[in-house]
Amino acid sequence: MNYQPSTAVTPFTPGAPAKTPVALPAHINGLSLVNLAARQRMLSQRMILQTILAARGDAQKLEMAQRSLQIFTESQLHLLATMRQLETASAQKIEATYHGPRGVGPVIDSFMQLMRRTLEQIERQAPGVAETLIELVGFTDRILETLNAATTAFDEVTKAKSDAMMKELVGIVGDIQSVAKEAKVVSFNAQIMAARAGQHGREFAVVANVLSDITGEIDGLTRKAAVLADRGKLAA
Repeated sequence: MNYQPSTAVTPFTPGAPAKTPVALPAHINGLSLVNLAARQRMLSQRMILQTILAARGDAQKLEMAQRSLQIFTESQLHLLATMRQLETASAQKIEATYHGPRGVGPVIDSFMQLMRRTLEQIERQAPGVAETLIELVGFTDRILETLNAATTAFDEVTKAKSDAMMKELVGIVGDIQSVAKEAKVVSFNAQIMAARAGQHGREFAVVANVLSDITGEIDGLTRKAAVLADRGKLAA
């Protein structure tokens, strides 16, 4: 298998318009950014083990390692592409994590290149594979620490986004509660006016009662939403 995925990533400009989402591979679709970043750590260690076994002549492990590299590369490209779909502050954080002065991007790129070179040498049974394999194994701790840093960045971005959404939800619930209170006052006044109108206010009374029932339902729903919002804040 001569898999040569492109690792080139278009330079990112914070605030640039997001590209139209594309269909994602099955191994990516449905995973959160944090889960995808965390899985990269596991996948990196699996690849190294598969490559060691492949170097001992296990053809099946060679194919598995090549497939793992393909998944790792596609996942990495997807993680980087998400910067274009994040709001500015979050996008800048991920950009700095990968491409800042102490960015993890070059380390991950070097790991993928070393992995690809090692697998190609094993497949061709080229001389020097033992030295390359030693270099790859020596990369284990470094790539794990690097991917930990990347996962932490995505975790912080996701938590910040969740906190912002929860704050917005609390605000919306508060606004709805205020409107419901005003509607209750209107309904109560309408019932009084209908009672004063007697026979002529009978139809008006029906409308006032319906409005009262609706405001009661809204009040119940907002109370439930407020409880859920409080639970969300505690969970965060």
